[in-house]
Amino acid sequence: MKRDLFQLLANLTRDGVSFVIATVVRRDGLSSAHQGDMAIVTADGAFHGWIGGGCTRPTVEREAALALAERKPRLICLSPTPERDPRPGILALPMTCHSGGTVEVYLDPVIAAPRLVLFGRSPIITALATLARTIGYLVDVADPDARADEVPAADRVFSSVGDPGLARGAAIVVASMGDFDEEAVVAALALEPTYLGVVASRRRYALLRDSLIARGIAPTALDLIANPAGLDLGAREPGEVAVSILAQIVARKNAIAAVTETSSAVATAPVAPRLPVIAPAAEQATDPVCKMTVTIATAKHVGTWDERTWYFCCGGCKTKFLADPTKYLSAERGLAR
Repeated sequence: MKRDLFQLLANLTRDGVSFVIATVVRRDGLSSAHQGDMAIVTADGAFHGWIGGGCTRPTVEREAALALAERKPRLICLSPTPERDPRPGILALPMTCHSGGTVEVYLDPVIAAPRLVLFGRSPIITALATLARTIGYLVDVADPDARADEVPAADRVFSSVGDPGLARGAAIVVASMGDFDEEAVVAALALEPTYLGVVASRRRYALLRDSLIARGIAPTALDLIANPAGLDLGAREPGEVAVSILAQIVARKNAIAAVTETSSAVATAPVAPRLPVIAPAAEQATDPVCKMTVTIATAKHVGTWDERTWYFCCGGCKTKFLADPTKYLSAERGLAR
């Protein structure tokens, strides 16, 4: 039986489920439990194993739930006369069995590793997965084109943002770079996240928010989204952005009001000025919907109308424009190639 319990321990740990290991550490007198008997009580109340009969198990289940809630181990003693043998560090409880035996059980809570769900396929996603793994998070990545070899730090990779296997109640970051932001946010909200951040400019997020409201998403639900995602650390590179987002996730998990600027009371070392790097400017266009600048050579969303080529920051802007181009065009908005 213990071999099965050890396998269950491994499975629960892998799946990110909290549980309590209950072990009989002492037995005195007549009792169906024996020293070394073990059981596992999961966060949802499921019981596996053996630590005694029907008069022992209900008490262990109740005390295991308290141990999980407090995140602290506890040693309980079930005795016919608990008031006669008070000992420091031991919670004395009545034994209701008529056998008259005494059983001591050690309850050790094992708290599941926090889980981070990432929607998208980008350098920010890769950096987030790597950094989150180093601080103990289990990581899910979901993207139609994602490959496990691209995000080796991820525990699980899904090809659909609506996959039922994605973790519920996790911290979630949407960084799909406009490819499927709407679908990702809708799927994320359905997972009841503890944190939801969207990597997008304020202008692009405003358009995304309008689209989500048009789809029937309540504004109060959208008010909980962090955008721009992450603390204001002046981050620019993908790794820096990942650090700022993880810092915000940890701060919210620990109920800490994180500051956005370094305190003036903290002395900082002088920073040497950087020499400017001069490079040829990439040819650019302006998205006619949101007015974001798009690099033509790497544009993923391109459309044609009125014998012109138009470039967009995301699929949503392209769809809106092609549905009603004249809505977005005027003398000062005619920015096309």
